[in-house]
Amino acid sequence: MNLVPVLAENLRRCRYQKPTPVQKFGIPAVLRGSDLMACAQTGSGKTAAYLIPAVNFIVSNNLNTNMNNGSQAAPSALVLSPTRELSIQIYEEARKFTYRAGIRCVVIYGGADARYQTQELGRGCGLLVATTGRLIDLQGRGYVCFRNIRFLVLDEADRMLDMGFEPQIRQIVQGRDSDMPRPGERQTLLYSATFPKEIQQLAREFLHHHHFLQVGRVGSTTENITQDVRWVEDMHKRDTLLNLLSSCPNDRILVFAEKKRDADYLERFLCQNRLPCTSIHGDRVQRERESALNGFKSGMFNVLVATDVASRGLDIPDVAMVVQYDLPSNIDDYVHRIGRTGRAGKQGVAVSFLTKRMPTLSMTWCHC
Repeated sequence: MNLVPVLAENLRRCRYQKPTPVQKFGIPAVLRGSDLMACAQTGSGKTAAYLIPAVNFIVSNNLNTNMNNGSQAAPSALVLSPTRELSIQIYEEARKFTYRAGIRCVVIYGGADARYQTQELGRGCGLLVATTGRLIDLQGRGYVCFRNIRFLVLDEADRMLDMGFEPQIRQIVQGRDSDMPRPGERQTLLYSATFPKEIQQLAREFLHHHHFLQVGRVGSTTENITQDVRWVEDMHKRDTLLNLLSSCPNDRILVFAEKKRDADYLERFLCQNRLPCTSIHGDRVQRERESALNGFKSGMFNVLVATDVASRGLDIPDVAMVVQYDLPSNIDDYVHRIGRTGRAGKQGVAVSFLTKRMPTLSMTWCHC
């Protein structure tokens, strides 16, 4: 791959030595100017696979000198993600790749101070990472325009295009007030670990002469994860979880609960039993969510209890085990949840509790 010197040097600083398959085959296709729909297993390096060619394009075409349009931010690359936490993570990775490259990275998301975010946009922006709701709000108020977009990236694209996010994506890309360049005038890159057939079909509306890259089996998980499904009576779930966590006192463990109140309940129960624990879910204010996540990453807490707000894309170092206290209702959420462990070639364990009140589809997973 022929990369600009400043990006190549940043990759060396980040100790990137050998590309993963999604990077090896995806980056050259994007550098040649193609649109791409890529499906690769969790922890396979998809974030770098789209950030590297985006940064390379901006620098090699000297687009980092045109980061604003009067009082509006006019980014050359836009990355959309479904959650605040994932947006922050992508932004932090982007800053590593744009070090000394003259590209300003900005992240905007709901739940944070909009005034600070508008000030950041006003200083210029070459690469913008955003959640859809806050982006539509600030674009409608004139703080950002899309006319200079040359790279549009949808991370966790299957979720971004489901019934919850599809109208917002269409408003950003195709809306009456949107000045987004059309397919063919921009490159569109879609990445996820799961891509149902109906979502693949929908996604093609946003692409132009695209390639489809599949690494491994679509919707499968990595072989580095040992999956352990255990039958547990409802009345014994809490004590079974406590015994499991107590047997691994030094491991970093992520526990998934289905409901927000159950996440709070499990956090209190585990703390009462002297296990360093915190929790994260959609009812927490953004400051609390970021504090809990940072405490888990830093090792202040060994256990993080979470709802599906933490199931997609988050790269938390050295998660030894994922415990599904409650199973999700569909296989895609199952794949994304257990993908928080066994990342970047490391080994991981995923333990799932099976009960009489399990979701309808759960039994079919056990026979796979």
